[in-house]
Amino acid sequence: MKVTNQNLTGASTTATGGAQEIQRSGSGSSSSATSGAGGDSVEFSSTLGTLSRAMESYGSSRQSAVQSLAAQYQSGAYQVDSAAISRGMVSEALGA
Repeated sequence: MKVTNQNLTGASTTATGGAQEIQRSGSGSSSSATSGAGGDSVEFSSTLGTLSRAMESYGSSRQSAVQSLAAQYQSGAYQVDSAAISRGMVSEALGA
């Protein structure tokens, strides 16, 4: 089986050498793609979907925190806690 992927977005993929079928389970716990001729298979567990949702959630909460800090800084309300920063720097340097 030969698979050529010319576009990382998947818009232009070509597969030769056998029919491909994609199976999705009804419960959404895993997805698999198998090749009829070559016997190759790929299986994705539900953990992949959970990880994807967690990363999206982290990205949006981080963006919110950064915007909040930027607004505080621009308004002059942001106060630096130098003691907390120094403790963090020392802890990081000591590997704790």
